[in-house]
Amino acid sequence: MTEQPTTFLVDAYSDPVIVKISGRASFVNSASLRDFFNHMIKAGKRRFILDFADCISMDSTFLGVIAGAALTLQGDESPGSMVLCRLCSRNLELVKNLGLDRLVTVDDGDVPPPDIAASAEKLETSSGEAELESAKLVLEAHKNLIEVDEGNREKFQDVVTFLKNQVDRM
Repeated sequence: MTEQPTTFLVDAYSDPVIVKISGRASFVNSASLRDFFNHMIKAGKRRFILDFADCISMDSTFLGVIAGAALTLQGDESPGSMVLCRLCSRNLELVKNLGLDRLVTVDDGDVPPPDIAASAEKLETSSGEAELESAKLVLEAHKNLIEVDEGNREKFQDVVTFLKNQVDRM
């Protein structure tokens, strides 16, 4: 049985912007989501809902990308919001262990799942990023997680130190 590829289906024209994550969300496919968030925030979008109903797993880099977008929204002159909904128990545990639940709203089922419009688009999730750009993405994501919760410093200090050295050598 082959695994379905990871996809990010986005409705950039809704308010809030809806992102539906399917498959395994990881460092391999996080760059496109980071770029999407950056573009939407620059375009004035301030409210996001991320639907995890079909997300089977996620890693710390992916969560660090979400943290980076949420930190940007929090720091803007007109703060925004980010809601994570329909997380499976394992993904919810990861969100809480990294302290993201203090930065974003984690829906506990009170809100109906978002309807994604027929006009939603699939983000291209290229895994062919250059080694330097990939290392910078992972480094930035882990720095975001440390900014969210100082307790993450101990968890990710070795990763951050290794990646800083790697980026400096490239």
